[in-house]
Amino acid sequence: MSASSATSSPRAIMSASMKTGKVGKILFLLILLGGLAYAGVCICHDLHAIPSSSLLVYALLTVALLIALAFEFVNGFHDTANAVASVIYTHSLKPNTAVIWSGAFNFLGVLLSTGAVAYGVISLLPVELILHMGSDVGYAMIFALLSAAIIWNLSTWWLGLPASSSHTLIGSIIGVGVANQLMSADRSTSGVSWSQVINVGESLLFSPLLGFVLAGLLLFLSKMLLRIPALYRAPENEAPPPWPIRLLLIFTCTTVSFAHGSNDGQKGMGLIMLILIGTVPMAYALNHAVPKEEWAKFSANSRAAQKTIEDLLPSGLVLPAGTDARAKVTALVEDKQGTPEQLAALAQLVRIVEHNVSKSDCLRNLPPQQVGNIRNDMYLVSESLTLLQKNALQRQYKLSAVQMDSLNAYHVLIDYATKYIPVWVKVLVALALGLGTLVGWKRIVVTVGEKIGKTHLSYAQGASAELVTAALICAADRFGLPVSTTHVLTSGIAGTMAVNKSGLQKSTVRNLVIAWVLTLPVSVVLAGGLFWFFRLIF
Repeated sequence: MSASSATSSPRAIMSASMKTGKVGKILFLLILLGGLAYAGVCICHDLHAIPSSSLLVYALLTVALLIALAFEFVNGFHDTANAVASVIYTHSLKPNTAVIWSGAFNFLGVLLSTGAVAYGVISLLPVELILHMGSDVGYAMIFALLSAAIIWNLSTWWLGLPASSSHTLIGSIIGVGVANQLMSADRSTSGVSWSQVINVGESLLFSPLLGFVLAGLLLFLSKMLLRIPALYRAPENEAPPPWPIRLLLIFTCTTVSFAHGSNDGQKGMGLIMLILIGTVPMAYALNHAVPKEEWAKFSANSRAAQKTIEDLLPSGLVLPAGTDARAKVTALVEDKQGTPEQLAALAQLVRIVEHNVSKSDCLRNLPPQQVGNIRNDMYLVSESLTLLQKNALQRQYKLSAVQMDSLNAYHVLIDYATKYIPVWVKVLVALALGLGTLVGWKRIVVTVGEKIGKTHLSYAQGASAELVTAALICAADRFGLPVSTTHVLTSGIAGTMAVNKSGLQKSTVRNLVIAWVLTLPVSVVLAGGLFWFFRLIF
């Protein structure tokens, strides 16, 4: 069956689009205002116990948070259309029901996410920007990367191209890092963390290839094992599929929506945490929710970690008096060489952190003026320990299992104190992503359903692509890596078309490839230019 002869058409899908009445608009507005009010109350509560800042700081905080939420909202109607494409296109659910259902599970996915992806994205940024988030250059970075990501997402959505929000955001981060390095006097710590970019780039590159292969393989196996002719048909007219198939497609839509929320929602969380830490570090630089009984272990674990690091050093090595331990550890994080002098500085910085935090029985009671510096020291220690535990440095220094356990126990507490997501941030991002799902889905649905292959999407093809997409996203969450829902799903559909010998529409595939290829360079240039512009303003 060719695309031109199919009974289901783009016009039919558009005619089934959600008609929002006054009640729906009022509910949408109430939910939005309720979420903003809840966040406002939580922020006021968090800021109540710290010294007041200037009105300019609060104004910048408000604007930055709204832009970050706008990014997640755009992400919702840009990316989540992929999740509802199969159930809307196959008439398994009515459009209004499908987007509400998908929005609800995006919401749950965000709420139940771990935060690992959020801080994985943050680690792409230059060390210099992370350590000086509260400076003018930090504000310029936030506004540049968010603005660039929103502009490109809206542009590709308007053209109906399922481009990747993940690629857009990562390209924006690279653009900011490169521009910062070109504009900085000290270029050793001002550029992008290219090793982390490579790790993330590999996940973004290989996940669509896996999506193509695995979705095609799943369709092939289902044809071998499930001899149900109706499963391999394209939708006819506007009739829903048989109930078993319909439930299958609703299930796959649910899994993709949940997985999308758990992965993409974390990118928004990471951005908001950057904003909060940079704007009001006294309130958000450290996790005040760490229980006192848990924090009581910190001093003992610190001393054990310090001894473990010192045991790795050559006998008799002592840092000269006046050595800047922070500078040497910063160099360790940047160049990843792990020289004995850098490890000696790391042991010294561990001792400095323990000395500073041991003055209080919990993180909440630390002197507010010291919180930002303590967090920066903890960040450097955490990144250094990651290199020792998971990098070539582990093989270089031949850490034993006992030494690894000692470092890990300390590392867990450090990350507990610094890599956290407040509940209200999760709720706010979940609302933005979920509400974004309710609008803008039509352009992408038609592309996914009819314009990738030369035949229309069958029930089995949609289910295979979505099951593989959800599985790959969940696997990426496990390793704290961002992946593109858009790229994995569209590649999965292309894989099923290949196995089905349906052929691919060259014009659509060409447009998709152009969008994929252009996303990184365009977002790099756009974010870099905006960063330069905002540096002139701030």
